[in-house]
Amino acid sequence: MHLDHPEAFPERHTWSAPDAVRPDGTRRALRVGLGGPVGSGKTATVAALCRALRDELSVAVVTNDIYTREDAAFLLRNAVLPSDRITAVETGACPHTAIRDDISANLEAVEELEEAIAPAGGLDLVLIESGGDNLTATFSKGLVDAQIFVIDVAGGDDIPRKGGPGVTTADLLVVNKTDLAPYVGSDLDRMARDAAEQRGDLPVVMTSLVAENGVEPIADWVRERRAAWLAEPV
Repeated sequence: MHLDHPEAFPERHTWSAPDAVRPDGTRRALRVGLGGPVGSGKTATVAALCRALRDELSVAVVTNDIYTREDAAFLLRNAVLPSDRITAVETGACPHTAIRDDISANLEAVEELEEAIAPAGGLDLVLIESGGDNLTATFSKGLVDAQIFVIDVAGGDDIPRKGGPGVTTADLLVVNKTDLAPYVGSDLDRMARDAAEQRGDLPVVMTSLVAENGVEPIADWVRERRAAWLAEPV
């Protein structure tokens, strides 16, 4: 039996990119998500970026943990930003849930930070850190404008070759803890080659955050991304 429907399939309802402007017509903050496996250095990357950028940009942070607020507490203990610029989301489940599937808690956290800092001139940048996860971790485009994925050499030099959405599609891949390569038997040249093969033209930064200026290549990328964000029409 032939059924004459105007559409073969119903329209899917998915999160779209958040509006680039605030209700008052000014451009909202650039939102950058940071994901990666447990122990790769996501929180250390967030802390280093805050230190590198806080004197030139108005920055805030949202962290995600499953049952605690440990990452937010780490940032507070290290005084990388004033306490009113750091907030935490307890996901209560796999981190994917809050950064990709049901992003409402993170959206609420970001919007509350934007509103709270508005009287002081507003935010330029919000860093949203995922809880530690695996190579499939990605952010909804309804939550962030760009994604950084952090892996480390201690996880094995085959990680870039294994791929996964985090490695292959993130706007920036960071290979952290390069200083440990001689001690864990990781081949940095191999990791760089494999990452390039997996990612094509997408950028890769190989660094050690404990080295002097180790965060600068990542901070430079954020600066470039924000400049491009500001140049986009609204």
